[in-house]
Amino acid sequence: MRFSEIESRLLREEELGRFHYEGQMVLVPEQLEIMSGRRVNGMHAYVDILIRSVVAILLLLFAAKLLGKQTISNMTFLDFVTGITIGAIAANLAFNYTLKSIYLIVSLVVITGTSFLLSFVSMKSRKWRTWISGSPTVLIEGGKIVEHNMRKLRYTLDTLDQVLRSKGIFNIEEVDYAVLEDNGMVSVLKKEVYSSVTRKDMQLPSNTQSFPVELIMDGAVLEENLKRNELTREWLEGEVQRKGKQISEVFYAVRGTKKQIFFDFYDDGIQKPIDRE
Repeated sequence: MRFSEIESRLLREEELGRFHYEGQMVLVPEQLEIMSGRRVNGMHAYVDILIRSVVAILLLLFAAKLLGKQTISNMTFLDFVTGITIGAIAANLAFNYTLKSIYLIVSLVVITGTSFLLSFVSMKSRKWRTWISGSPTVLIEGGKIVEHNMRKLRYTLDTLDQVLRSKGIFNIEEVDYAVLEDNGMVSVLKKEVYSSVTRKDMQLPSNTQSFPVELIMDGAVLEENLKRNELTREWLEGEVQRKGKQISEVFYAVRGTKKQIFFDFYDDGIQKPIDRE
């Protein structure tokens, strides 16, 4: 057999995913990759992505539960870094076939554990807490803008004006102190002359308030809330009947801070709504 024929045969064998060496069939790397499961095709690929995605979501939920509500609220430096890192690892866990699932799971556990440990340390030590989570910075002091702190934080006057407007302050002269908290929010103390008058200032008697209690939500009676607040379904039905309605017609009901009842019905009687999606 001529050399060209041998070469052609070897190429054909390689294309088929096998190679003969000293009379034995040897699989080429491409065929080994398929047999080892690294290359996944067809329905198997969808099942594998589904499983990895579900595992990623469950691990993210577990990590969020462990780290606490502050991770999903206004984030500190630590929360921000942890959130981005965990999100990247979870995305790789769901779709990146070049990395083994166990490696990503271990990495996710390590990142979560490290963040939890740093949070614990920051609770025990004020010095470490300042370094890990940052510290508040004064932007306005005694009605004067602290330009040095603004420049250091690269915080612009436009941003400061926007934040003040979001708090209902359109005149900066009303502000006595403004502090940029470590979670990125701005706390504002108005000058006393611009402060709102309270009932105590007017020497008016104060009334006892109670926490709002949701009674019906999405048309379903919240039996647990009724029981916890020593209320009965019969009492609720009586309150609804006073409005000339039935419970099945109620979309939302809540007992307010002064124990007043608010109802929202499915049929609102609005003939021409201002906006309708």
